[in-house]
Amino acid sequence: MPVIQCNGADLYYEDYGDGQPIVFLHGATAGLRYFEPQLMELSNEYRTVAFDFRGHGRSEKTELGYTVSQHARDLRALLDHLNLDDVVIVGWSMGAIVSWEYADQFGTDRVRALVDVDMEPSPVKREDYDYGSHDVEELREVFISIQTDPLELLDQQAEAMLKEPPSREVRTMILDEGSRTPPPIQGAMLLGLWLLRDYRDVLPAIDVPTLVCAGADEKWRSIESVEYAAELLPNSRFELFEDSGHCITVEEPERFNQIVSDFINSL
Repeated sequence: MPVIQCNGADLYYEDYGDGQPIVFLHGATAGLRYFEPQLMELSNEYRTVAFDFRGHGRSEKTELGYTVSQHARDLRALLDHLNLDDVVIVGWSMGAIVSWEYADQFGTDRVRALVDVDMEPSPVKREDYDYGSHDVEELREVFISIQTDPLELLDQQAEAMLKEPPSREVRTMILDEGSRTPPPIQGAMLLGLWLLRDYRDVLPAIDVPTLVCAGADEKWRSIESVEYAAELLPNSRFELFEDSGHCITVEEPERFNQIVSDFINSL
């Protein structure tokens, strides 16, 4: 099993193909398996890399480090270990926030472009913010579910994240990946989400091209909130996926792969 030691954690990763490197970052309580269609198909033309964040998937479950800023530092360590430069970073959900945090901490000298997959500048509702997918009461209910029936919560999320009811294969993947993150770590990640900084001040300073993708189904996140991220980014392109909800890479893999390839080739 390929593992890299990053900042005190053994992180599982997969690395395929040659050429322009693309690094995929998954969402909270998910894993790199959400990118299997991209890792396999795009590796015919590019070098495709993905890793499980600490506490997720097949990576080590450390006692500490479940913050977006630490995930960004782990990403930096992975780029160092694999000698990756001029990378295209594809961040889905929380993974997009990690890519923004990376740019804020380290700049974009080693980044060629970003891809935001269905993420808004802040997922938490705020008084001066018209968007946000969750309020404090909703986060409280999720925290209780994590501590009382985490598998039922994952099953509910599988329905909410997808436009159409998931196939047995997709549901199994979501439950398997989600259950690899222990409930105490899920709770820590949820607290981090609640306390998460607002990235409205970061996006206007990102100086590389960004592809912003939104799913048309709004059970998980509104189209307008993702469009707002595109508005804040100075060099962005927006794509709507009519047959997707939150899991665009799983729901429309062929179209997503083609749009990402076209975007990279246009740089």
